[in-house]
Amino acid sequence: MTGALAGRSMSSDTHQLFGRIGIWSPSLKIADADPAQRGAVTDAVAELDELGYGTVWVGGNPTMADAAAIVDAAPRITVATGILSIWEHAAQDVAAQVAQVEERAPGRFVLGLGVSHSVLAPQYAKPYSHMVAYLDALDAAERPVPQERRVLAALGPRMLALSAERSRGAHPYLVTAEHVGQARETLGPDALLAPELKVVLEPDLEKARAIARQTLAMYLRMPNYTSNLLRLGFEEHDFGDGGSNRLLDALFALGGVEQAKARVDAFIAAGADHVALQALAGDGRGAALPLPEWRELSAALSLR
Repeated sequence: MTGALAGRSMSSDTHQLFGRIGIWSPSLKIADADPAQRGAVTDAVAELDELGYGTVWVGGNPTMADAAAIVDAAPRITVATGILSIWEHAAQDVAAQVAQVEERAPGRFVLGLGVSHSVLAPQYAKPYSHMVAYLDALDAAERPVPQERRVLAALGPRMLALSAERSRGAHPYLVTAEHVGQARETLGPDALLAPELKVVLEPDLEKARAIARQTLAMYLRMPNYTSNLLRLGFEEHDFGDGGSNRLLDALFALGGVEQAKARVDAFIAAGADHVALQALAGDGRGAALPLPEWRELSAALSLR
């Protein structure tokens, strides 16, 4: 992975905690899973650790119980929420739960927080102000969540600046390499920048785009994402029918492992410290554990 590693260097502490490459998956939510599913996910997380990934991001609006279950499942790998909605979980409760996880697995959990979306959270209003108040509450808790143990889902300039000021850094979702570069400028040189990147390992480009569209269509109904894409120069017509080819090609790594590696390199060259890969299975929804894709990516990125 010479090209990527030739990009921006990060502190040894950040590298040790996050690693260069992680896995983001909604399939890692297992707090309420049946024993068979729980066992499959536990085995998969242990394998991700062996494959050399630095962090697993529990996606799909997780709870602290989901994150704690993954922490318990893997003895070494860092676990982060990607992301926990501030509308659904009281800050005092979250702070207490984070402290409990820290007792069991010191230094291995990172709290990823976000304001979610108006279409998902009925109480959504003044998201920036509510995030500031939430961080204040975490700081004032009986057992505060340290700033270096939290990251914010941030897309726009204000939330990015807040993530640098009040947390370890930013975890942007559904972004391009251009956005990564802009985010680095806003964050400054020291804050963590850990974007998510969707990967479709399908050599047939049209098939890969079809898989990508199944996932992207849902996100294009969320104004936070479309507003950010408009700031990046895309237009309303790019959002129709699950996304234009131009939009898909900018947001996803489509093709074989070499295309995925090139996009990771581009993200790191643009300023990312860590890239959280979301490998999409054939149904495009990430419902299954994409173990073959995770193994291929590990080998291609020389993670072991």
